[in-house]
Amino acid sequence: METALEGLLREQVVAGETTRPARLLEAMRYAALSGGKRLRPVLLMETAALFGRADEGVCQAGAALEFIHCYSLVHDDLPAMDDDDLRRGRPTTHKAFDEATAILAGDALLTLAFDVITDEMVHPEAATRLKLGRELSRAAGVGGMAGGQMLDIESENRDRTETEIRTLQAMKTGALLRYACRAGAILADANDIEIQRMTRFGEIIGLAFQLADDLLDVEASSDVTGKATGKDADAGKATLVALLGA
Repeated sequence: METALEGLLREQVVAGETTRPARLLEAMRYAALSGGKRLRPVLLMETAALFGRADEGVCQAGAALEFIHCYSLVHDDLPAMDDDDLRRGRPTTHKAFDEATAILAGDALLTLAFDVITDEMVHPEAATRLKLGRELSRAAGVGGMAGGQMLDIESENRDRTETEIRTLQAMKTGALLRYACRAGAILADANDIEIQRMTRFGEIIGLAFQLADDLLDVEASSDVTGKATGKDADAGKATLVALLGA
């Protein structure tokens, strides 16, 4: 995965591009090549392998998903959003560069993801590539991650039910994890029942991941997480931990 991300963020232009501005590319590389668990692409690749496919095209699809995730972190960290100074144990992108560069780096990573997911090596069938791109758009967009972020902001310092919290978390965090497992099955031409099973698995993983993240915010230090902790309570975030207790 690291090799794939590195290759896609190279200095050389590809067909249709004019030039890749050095500062923008540097910020994109800073945001995407700064470590991290790579959980989403790993889930995608392992799901595809479960159904018999493991090749460079699957890795390419995983890289597209990771670019979406990395863009979201850059934008989440901005002063207008979560206003974080630390990510993965080092300064956030807007602190290492500046806000305008960070915004553009996030925009460029988001856009690059759809360039990557529609590459012919991802799947020989154009219809399957279209399906993967469309589902990625929906997982990341108004009815998925971005919409979940909006619900999260609207829920600050307000009472929310468990159902409401589960809904916003299923969108904000769960949508990309759900996509990872679903896309892996689609890439390997799994049947409809198998795809639905992996979709449900991805939904459960998404909930578990968010629960773990919320618990770490309460119980862990920034040395362990690589980012500021204790911020959910300070911001009045609607989490299951806040509602039900650790």
